[in-house]
Amino acid sequence: MRVLYMGTPDFAATVLEGIYKAGYEIAGVISQPDKPKNRGMHMEPTAVKKCAGALGLPVYQPETLRDKAILPYLEEVQPDIIMVVAYGKLLPEYVLTFPKHGCVNMHASLLPKYRGAAPIQWSILNGEAETGVTAMYMEKGLDTGDMICKSRVEIKEDDTAETLHDTLAAMAARLAVETLESIENGTIVREKQDDALSTYAPLLTKELGKINWTKTTRQILDKIRGLFPWPGAYSYKDGQLLKIIRAKSAEGSGTPGTVLSGRGKLIIATGDGAVEILELQPAGKKKMTAQAYLAGNPMEKGTLLVE
Repeated sequence: MRVLYMGTPDFAATVLEGIYKAGYEIAGVISQPDKPKNRGMHMEPTAVKKCAGALGLPVYQPETLRDKAILPYLEEVQPDIIMVVAYGKLLPEYVLTFPKHGCVNMHASLLPKYRGAAPIQWSILNGEAETGVTAMYMEKGLDTGDMICKSRVEIKEDDTAETLHDTLAAMAARLAVETLESIENGTIVREKQDDALSTYAPLLTKELGKINWTKTTRQILDKIRGLFPWPGAYSYKDGQLLKIIRAKSAEGSGTPGTVLSGRGKLIIATGDGAVEILELQPAGKKKMTAQAYLAGNPMEKGTLLVE
Protein backbone atom coordinates (compact mmCIF):
# COMPACT_ATOMS: atom_id res chain seq x y z
CA MET A 1 0.00 0.00 0.00
CA ARG A 2 1.49 3.29 -1.15
CA VAL A 3 1.28 5.93 1.58
CA LEU A 4 1.48 9.67 0.98
CA TYR A 5 2.37 11.36 4.25
CA MET A 6 1.35 14.90 5.20
CA GLY A 7 2.64 16.54 8.39
CA THR A 8 4.66 19.43 9.75
CA PRO A 9 5.82 19.56 13.43
CA ASP A 10 7.79 17.22 15.73
CA PHE A 11 4.69 15.19 16.60
CA ALA A 12 4.19 14.35 12.92
CA ALA A 13 7.88 13.57 12.44
CA THR A 14 7.67 10.87 15.13
CA VAL A 15 4.72 9.25 13.35
CA LEU A 16 6.45 9.40 9.96
CA GLU A 17 9.47 7.61 11.37
CA GLY A 18 7.24 4.95 12.92
CA ILE A 19 5.49 4.22 9.62
CA TYR A 20 8.80 4.11 7.78
CA LYS A 21 10.34 1.67 10.28
CA ALA A 22 7.26 -0.55 10.00
CA GLY A 23 8.17 -1.07 6.35
CA TYR A 24 5.39 0.81 4.60
CA GLU A 25 6.06 2.20 1.14
CA ILE A 26 6.05 5.98 1.53
CA ALA A 27 5.49 7.39 -1.92
CA GLY A 28 6.11 10.97 -0.87
CA VAL A 29 5.97 13.48 1.96
CA ILE A 30 4.15 16.81 1.95
CA SER A 31 5.00 19.43 4.58
CA GLN A 32 4.37 23.12 5.11
CA PRO A 33 6.84 25.58 3.51
CA ASP A 34 9.94 26.50 5.49
CA LYS A 35 9.52 29.57 7.71
CA PRO A 36 11.92 32.19 9.12
CA LYS A 37 12.80 31.56 12.75
CA ASN A 38 14.57 33.27 15.67
CA ARG A 39 16.23 36.66 15.65
CA GLY A 40 18.28 35.98 12.54
CA MET A 41 15.10 35.02 10.66
CA HIS A 42 16.88 32.13 8.99
CA MET A 43 14.65 29.81 7.00
CA GLU A 44 13.98 26.77 9.17
CA PRO A 45 12.84 23.46 7.63
CA THR A 46 9.89 21.77 9.30
CA ALA A 47 10.49 18.82 11.60
CA VAL A 48 8.85 16.51 9.06
CA LYS A 49 11.09 17.80 6.29
CA LYS A 50 14.16 17.13 8.44
CA CYS A 51 12.92 13.63 9.28
CA ALA A 52 12.08 12.83 5.65
CA GLY A 53 15.51 14.01 4.56
CA ALA A 54 17.19 11.75 7.11
CA LEU A 55 15.12 8.82 5.83
CA GLY A 56 15.86 9.60 2.19
CA LEU A 57 12.24 10.44 1.35
CA PRO A 58 11.27 13.09 -1.22
CA VAL A 59 9.54 16.17 0.21
CA TYR A 60 7.06 18.47 -1.48
CA GLN A 61 6.19 21.83 0.14
CA PRO A 62 3.34 23.50 -1.73
CA GLU A 63 2.42 27.08 -0.84
CA THR A 64 -1.27 26.26 -1.17
CA LEU A 65 -3.66 23.34 -1.65
CA ARG A 66 -6.37 25.49 -3.23
CA ASP A 67 -7.56 25.40 -6.84
CA LYS A 68 -6.33 21.82 -7.25
CA ALA A 69 -2.75 23.05 -6.86
CA ILE A 70 -1.37 19.64 -5.91
CA LEU A 71 -3.57 17.51 -8.18
CA PRO A 72 -0.72 16.94 -10.69
CA TYR A 73 1.47 15.77 -7.81
CA LEU A 74 -1.20 13.36 -6.58
CA GLU A 75 -1.64 11.99 -10.10
CA GLU A 76 2.11 11.45 -10.32
CA VAL A 77 2.49 9.79 -6.91
CA GLN A 78 -0.76 7.77 -7.05
CA PRO A 79 -1.10 7.06 -3.31
CA ASP A 80 -3.42 4.33 -2.06
CA ILE A 81 -3.92 6.28 1.17
CA ILE A 82 -2.95 9.65 2.60
CA MET A 83 -1.84 9.72 6.23
CA VAL A 84 -2.20 13.21 7.75
CA VAL A 85 -0.71 14.21 11.11
CA ALA A 86 -0.73 17.85 12.21
CA TYR A 87 -0.27 19.17 8.69
CA GLY A 88 -1.68 22.56 9.63
CA LYS A 89 -4.28 23.16 6.92
CA LEU A 90 -7.69 21.74 6.11
CA LEU A 91 -7.61 19.49 3.07
CA PRO A 92 -9.85 20.39 0.10
CA GLU A 93 -12.27 17.80 -1.20
CA TYR A 94 -10.20 16.86 -4.26
CA VAL A 95 -7.41 15.72 -1.91
CA LEU A 96 -9.76 13.94 0.50
CA THR A 97 -11.34 11.89 -2.28
CA PHE A 98 -8.24 11.13 -4.35
CA PRO A 99 -6.82 7.93 -2.78
CA LYS A 100 -8.90 4.77 -2.87
CA HIS A 101 -8.51 4.26 0.89
CA GLY A 102 -9.15 7.92 1.68
CA CYS A 103 -7.30 10.22 4.06
CA VAL A 104 -6.61 9.12 7.63
CA ASN A 105 -5.62 11.40 10.50
CA MET A 106 -3.94 10.76 13.86
CA HIS A 107 -5.45 13.31 16.27
CA ALA A 108 -4.01 13.84 19.75
CA SER A 109 -7.22 13.61 21.76
CA LEU A 110 -10.06 11.23 22.51
CA LEU A 111 -12.47 12.52 19.91
CA PRO A 112 -14.99 14.07 19.81
CA LYS A 113 -13.33 15.93 22.70
CA TYR A 114 -10.76 18.58 21.79
CA ARG A 115 -11.17 19.00 18.08
CA GLY A 116 -8.82 21.68 16.82
CA ALA A 117 -5.25 22.88 16.93
CA ALA A 118 -4.09 22.42 20.54
CA PRO A 119 -5.69 19.30 22.05
CA ILE A 120 -2.66 18.33 24.15
CA GLN A 121 -2.44 21.66 25.95
CA TRP A 122 -6.18 22.03 26.51
CA SER A 123 -6.51 18.56 28.00
CA ILE A 124 -4.12 19.66 30.76
CA LEU A 125 -5.53 23.18 31.05
CA ASN A 126 -8.99 21.73 31.65
CA GLY A 127 -7.80 19.25 34.26
CA GLU A 128 -8.59 16.08 32.32
CA ALA A 129 -7.62 12.77 33.95
CA GLU A 130 -6.85 11.08 30.64
CA THR A 131 -6.32 11.74 26.97
CA GLY A 132 -5.07 9.76 24.00
CA VAL A 133 -4.90 9.48 20.24
CA THR A 134 -7.76 8.87 17.82
CA ALA A 135 -7.33 7.48 14.31
CA MET A 136 -10.06 8.86 12.06
CA TYR A 137 -11.11 9.20 8.47
CA MET A 138 -10.93 12.80 7.30
CA GLU A 139 -13.82 14.79 5.86
CA LYS A 140 -14.41 18.48 5.14
CA GLY A 141 -15.19 19.39 8.77
CA LEU A 142 -12.57 20.07 11.45
CA ASP A 143 -11.73 16.70 13.05
CA THR A 144 -15.30 15.48 12.49
CA GLY A 145 -14.74 12.28 10.49
CA ASP A 146 -15.58 8.70 11.41
CA MET A 147 -13.32 7.22 14.08
CA ILE A 148 -11.33 4.06 13.44
CA CYS A 149 -9.69 3.33 16.80
CA LYS A 150 -8.37 5.02 19.94
CA SER A 151 -5.52 4.61 22.38
CA ARG A 152 -5.75 6.08 25.90
CA VAL A 153 -3.24 7.33 28.46
CA GLU A 154 -3.51 8.78 31.97
CA ILE A 155 -2.43 12.39 32.38
CA LYS A 156 0.04 12.33 35.29
CA GLU A 157 0.22 15.03 37.94
CA ASP A 158 3.69 16.08 36.73
CA ASP A 159 2.90 15.94 33.02
CA THR A 160 3.47 19.12 31.05
CA ALA A 161 2.36 19.80 27.50
CA GLU A 162 5.92 18.89 26.50
CA THR A 163 6.05 15.48 28.22
CA LEU A 164 2.50 14.60 27.20
CA HIS A 165 3.32 15.59 23.61
CA ASP A 166 6.17 13.07 23.53
CA THR A 167 4.03 10.32 25.07
CA LEU A 168 1.21 10.88 22.58
CA ALA A 169 3.57 11.15 19.60
CA ALA A 170 4.98 7.70 20.32
CA MET A 171 1.44 6.40 20.83
CA ALA A 172 0.31 7.95 17.54
CA ALA A 173 3.18 6.27 15.70
CA ARG A 174 2.09 2.86 16.97
CA LEU A 175 -1.59 3.55 16.29
CA ALA A 176 -0.81 4.74 12.75
CA VAL A 177 0.85 1.42 11.95
CA GLU A 178 -2.05 -0.53 13.48
CA THR A 179 -4.51 1.57 11.48
CA LEU A 180 -2.71 0.97 8.19
CA GLU A 181 -2.64 -2.77 8.94
CA SER A 182 -6.39 -2.78 9.66
CA ILE A 183 -7.15 -0.93 6.44
CA GLU A 184 -5.00 -3.34 4.45
CA ASN A 185 -6.72 -6.32 6.08
CA GLY A 186 -10.20 -4.86 5.69
CA THR A 187 -10.90 -5.27 9.42
CA ILE A 188 -11.69 -1.68 10.38
CA VAL A 189 -14.99 -0.65 11.96
CA ARG A 190 -16.03 2.96 11.41
CA GLU A 191 -17.67 4.81 14.32
CA LYS A 192 -19.54 8.08 13.91
CA GLN A 193 -18.63 10.91 16.26
CA ASP A 194 -21.31 12.30 18.53
CA ASP A 195 -21.21 16.02 17.78
CA ALA A 196 -23.14 16.77 20.96
CA LEU A 197 -20.11 15.61 22.97
CA SER A 198 -17.57 17.62 21.01
CA THR A 199 -15.32 20.28 22.52
CA TYR A 200 -12.89 22.64 20.83
CA ALA A 201 -9.17 23.16 21.43
CA PRO A 202 -8.33 26.54 19.86
CA LEU A 203 -4.91 27.91 19.02
CA LEU A 204 -2.83 29.09 21.96
CA THR A 205 -2.04 32.77 22.47
CA LYS A 206 0.48 34.54 24.68
CA GLU A 207 -2.41 36.28 26.41
CA LEU A 208 -3.64 32.90 27.62
CA GLY A 209 -0.53 32.56 29.78
CA LYS A 210 -1.47 35.32 32.25
CA ILE A 211 -2.02 33.83 35.68
CA ASN A 212 -5.20 34.89 37.43
CA TRP A 213 -4.26 34.31 41.07
CA THR A 214 -7.93 34.23 42.14
CA LYS A 215 -8.26 30.86 40.39
CA THR A 216 -7.87 27.66 42.41
CA THR A 217 -4.47 26.13 43.08
CA ARG A 218 -5.34 23.25 40.76
CA GLN A 219 -6.33 25.60 37.93
CA ILE A 220 -3.12 27.59 38.28
CA LEU A 221 -0.92 24.49 38.35
CA ASP A 222 -2.76 23.11 35.30
CA LYS A 223 -2.09 26.38 33.46
CA ILE A 224 1.63 26.26 34.28
CA ARG A 225 1.88 22.64 33.14
CA GLY A 226 -0.42 22.97 30.15
CA LEU A 227 1.35 25.99 28.67
CA PHE A 228 4.91 24.71 29.04
CA PRO A 229 7.02 25.27 27.00
CA TRP A 230 4.89 27.70 24.93
CA PRO A 231 3.51 30.26 25.47
CA GLY A 232 4.28 29.76 29.16
CA ALA A 233 2.39 30.91 32.25
CA TYR A 234 3.46 34.25 33.67
CA SER A 235 2.81 37.04 36.13
CA TYR A 236 4.38 40.41 36.92
CA LYS A 237 6.34 41.85 39.85
CA ASP A 238 6.85 45.61 39.80
CA GLY A 239 5.99 45.63 36.09
CA GLN A 240 8.62 42.99 35.26
CA LEU A 241 7.48 39.76 33.64
CA LEU A 242 8.13 36.50 35.49
CA LYS A 243 7.54 33.32 33.52
CA ILE A 244 6.60 30.47 35.84
CA ILE A 245 8.16 27.17 34.76
CA ARG A 246 7.37 24.76 37.61
CA ALA A 247 5.28 24.93 40.77
CA LYS A 248 3.50 22.76 43.32
CA SER A 249 0.72 23.17 45.85
CA ALA A 250 1.72 24.59 49.21
CA GLU A 251 0.29 25.34 52.64
CA GLY A 252 -0.99 28.82 53.27
CA SER A 253 -3.66 31.31 52.37
CA GLY A 254 -4.07 35.02 51.82
CA THR A 255 -5.12 37.62 49.31
CA PRO A 256 -4.69 35.96 45.89
CA GLY A 257 -1.40 36.96 44.25
CA THR A 258 0.36 38.02 47.45
CA VAL A 259 3.72 36.61 48.52
CA LEU A 260 3.36 34.46 51.64
CA SER A 261 7.05 33.62 51.70
CA GLY A 262 9.77 35.29 49.66
CA ARG A 263 12.97 34.17 51.35
CA GLY A 264 14.31 30.70 50.62
CA LYS A 265 10.93 29.61 49.24
CA LEU A 266 8.59 31.54 46.97
CA ILE A 267 5.00 30.86 48.03
CA ILE A 268 2.09 32.73 46.46
CA ALA A 269 -1.52 32.81 47.66
CA THR A 270 -4.20 31.52 45.28
CA GLY A 271 -7.97 31.62 45.34
CA ASP A 272 -8.20 28.60 47.61
CA GLY A 273 -4.72 28.11 49.05
CA ALA A 274 -1.19 28.60 47.81
CA VAL A 275 1.44 27.45 45.32
CA GLU A 276 5.18 27.22 45.73
CA ILE A 277 7.10 28.41 42.66
CA LEU A 278 9.97 25.98 42.03
CA GLU A 279 11.43 27.34 38.80
CA LEU A 280 10.96 30.60 36.94
CA GLN A 281 12.43 32.79 34.23
CA PRO A 282 12.73 36.58 34.58
CA ALA A 283 12.39 38.61 31.39
CA GLY A 284 15.59 38.55 29.35
CA LYS A 285 17.28 35.93 31.54
CA LYS A 286 17.68 32.17 31.68
CA LYS A 287 15.36 30.01 33.72
CA MET A 288 16.46 29.37 37.29
CA THR A 289 15.26 27.88 40.54
CA ALA A 290 13.12 30.10 42.71
CA GLN A 291 15.78 29.81 45.41
CA ALA A 292 18.45 31.18 43.05
CA TYR A 293 16.15 33.99 41.98
CA LEU A 294 15.32 34.97 45.56
CA ALA A 295 19.00 35.04 46.48
CA GLY A 296 19.35 38.14 44.32
CA ASN A 297 15.75 39.32 44.38
CA PRO A 298 14.22 38.72 47.82
CA MET A 299 10.49 39.39 48.03
CA GLU A 300 8.87 40.86 51.09
CA LYS A 301 5.87 39.08 52.53
CA GLY A 302 2.76 40.79 51.21
CA THR A 303 4.30 41.72 47.84
CA LEU A 304 1.61 41.51 45.18
CA LEU A 305 2.10 39.71 41.88
CA VAL A 306 -0.32 40.85 39.22
CA GLU A 307 -1.62 39.49 35.92
